[in-house]
Amino acid sequence: MIKVTVCGAAGRMGSRIIALSKDYLEIKIVGALESKNNPKVGSDAGVVAGIGDLGVKIVDDIERVIDNTDIVVNFTNPEATLEHLEIVRKYKKSMVIGTTGFSNEQLTKIQEIAKEIPIVLSPNMSIGVNLLFKILKDVAKVLGDDYDVEIVEAHHRMKKDAPSGTAIKMAKVIAEALGRNFDEVAVYARKGIIGERTKKEIGIQTIRAGDIVGEHTVIFGGLGERIEITHKASSRDTFARGALRAVLWLYGKPAGLYDMGDVLGIK
Repeated sequence: MIKVTVCGAAGRMGSRIIALSKDYLEIKIVGALESKNNPKVGSDAGVVAGIGDLGVKIVDDIERVIDNTDIVVNFTNPEATLEHLEIVRKYKKSMVIGTTGFSNEQLTKIQEIAKEIPIVLSPNMSIGVNLLFKILKDVAKVLGDDYDVEIVEAHHRMKKDAPSGTAIKMAKVIAEALGRNFDEVAVYARKGIIGERTKKEIGIQTIRAGDIVGEHTVIFGGLGERIEITHKASSRDTFARGALRAVLWLYGKPAGLYDMGDVLGIK
């Protein structure tokens, strides 16, 4: 039995991870965490997730539950994730991170901590999206510099970071495949008289509206044709199930920084 604590237990992702964990006989939710001012602190995590009483109260201090935990799952914000990660390192546990919006400095910190404990870090836990990362790499290598690359991503109005972590990962995968420096070629917005598009830039455009779960389209535009590759998520359950699959895979692994490509065996 893998004992799991979920951070952000009352949030959109955390509550779905808790709800769907009942389908995984190897996983047991033993801890649920929320911020100190969250009104759900003290409530039963199963009741909040809509699956009935689990006997697990939502707490506001991870050290109250970490000792009885094998793996922590975190879909919160970068600052809270790093705070929790320090505690996870202190107790020599493991972590699955689906949080997005990390700065380069924060990512470097995660890489350093991964030398001591096992971590799965992925901006998107969907099986389809992670398969798409591999496809995009192959497509970019074949098309080369003759095709312009544009990425359009859409999410719900409450998403705090932009562009999405998934769009950035897509752009980085393509840039690497084309031998380009991502930081030099990424273009996030266009307005006014900007001149002709440069040959090597990779455009990343953002839409925020309503309750869109997540949509990503990559356009490879050539002269006389274009290729569009799209992934649309219709439910957060696809991300929650991916996170739970990552939990199953990570259990017992040695220290290191892994991603969903490792989990799914599609590196």
